[in-house]
Amino acid sequence: MAMPAAEIEALIRAALPDAQVTITDLAGDGDHYAAHVVSAAFTGKPRIAQHKLVYAALGGRMGGELHALQLTTAVPN
Repeated sequence: MAMPAAEIEALIRAALPDAQVTITDLAGDGDHYAAHVVSAAFTGKPRIAQHKLVYAALGGRMGGELHALQLTTAVPN
């Protein structure tokens, strides 16, 4: 079952309230997304830790409801 982009964004924002989140449906099928997440919570953390924060926000939906997510993270300027 596909996961709507708005739900992905809402889950990330719930865990990282200051986050600027941009979700792009890569294949038009609701299963393959790219997410660009900018949050101050990433400050001082290595990239892998930043990604783990986002995956934790998705609550185990990766590989199930959410088939593929191309993730980029950044700290605010």
